[in-house]
Amino acid sequence: MVGTPLRTPTRRRTAVPLDLAADVVTLTEALVDMPSESGAEGPLADAVEAALRALPGLDVERVGNSVVARTDAGHSERVVIAGHLDTVPEAGNLPARRDGERLYGLGACDMKAGVAVALKLAAAVAGRPLHRDVTFAFYECEETVGDRNGLAVIAARRPELLSGDLALLLEPSDAGVEAGCQGFLLADIVVPGQRAHTARAWMGANAAHLAGDVLTRLHAHEPERILIDGLEYREGLNAVAVRAGVSSNVVPDECVVTVNLRFAPSRSPEQAEAYLRGLFPEYELRVTEAEPGALPGLDRPMAAGLVKALGVEPRPKLGWTDVARFAALGTPALNCGPGDPRLAHTPGEFVPMAEVRACEERLRDWLLGQ
Repeated sequence: MVGTPLRTPTRRRTAVPLDLAADVVTLTEALVDMPSESGAEGPLADAVEAALRALPGLDVERVGNSVVARTDAGHSERVVIAGHLDTVPEAGNLPARRDGERLYGLGACDMKAGVAVALKLAAAVAGRPLHRDVTFAFYECEETVGDRNGLAVIAARRPELLSGDLALLLEPSDAGVEAGCQGFLLADIVVPGQRAHTARAWMGANAAHLAGDVLTRLHAHEPERILIDGLEYREGLNAVAVRAGVSSNVVPDECVVTVNLRFAPSRSPEQAEAYLRGLFPEYELRVTEAEPGALPGLDRPMAAGLVKALGVEPRPKLGWTDVARFAALGTPALNCGPGDPRLAHTPGEFVPMAEVRACEERLRDWLLGQ
């Protein structure tokens, strides 16, 4: 997801060897205990790279603090399995701890458990006969500003490393399948006024007061629900910031309402912008950021085969994930990983151990054709 700018890491990180022979929950716990806040993934990337280089039959490459490992058996199909190494800043939730059948800790859900599953899958397929080739991509800086995203960097520098017929992003999806993702657009709606001294306010026009019209329309707006491949994508339009005024004794001559539009993947960013402008035609509108979504792609044979093999009912992804980056490369992608996405970034973040084991087992059986 697109997040906040990097901050300077507050303590030295050191790499600890990863044991890929350990069970997937123990491996998840070890990954949680290796802090990897965005911008400080180096030691974890070192450990992941070393673990992958020790496996037979994998070509391993490092791009910054991202690591890509690929089989190359010449199969006609290739699946890409990807997960980000970084987390948001800690919130008193380190080290990891077990409580019953839950594993708590920073990134347990988003997405150290998914990374553990991917590493176990790499160990399972290394040197084994497969029906298709596999790429494993572990990347940096997903939780921060988009231009640092490791997947975007690889796509720009070495797009061939990410090519495939299907991509699985092991983002938390309750070990099910969340298909595609919404696009998003940030824009400023500018409401004009006329500056005056607050002692003579009648001589001006208070832009903050006039912005009430924009806020009223936003409150009354009913987002659309769009059906794609049998999945309902619920759009959303919300004010996320209101800014006005230059001084406490000046009537504001401009009020800026920042809105966040989450739109169905059937719309392009240009269509989403046109839609928003149609809702507020009389105001100046400045688009500050926009990212396309990703269509579900469930009509593709590999995607349909995976859903059938997993025995799950696919759901729409109501949010933006890096599946959109794969879609931009022409590769259909699905979100499929352990953990409840609603717990991501929370102090009480956890992942059910049974869900991590089930996710690993199902994806391993699919990859090995069992």
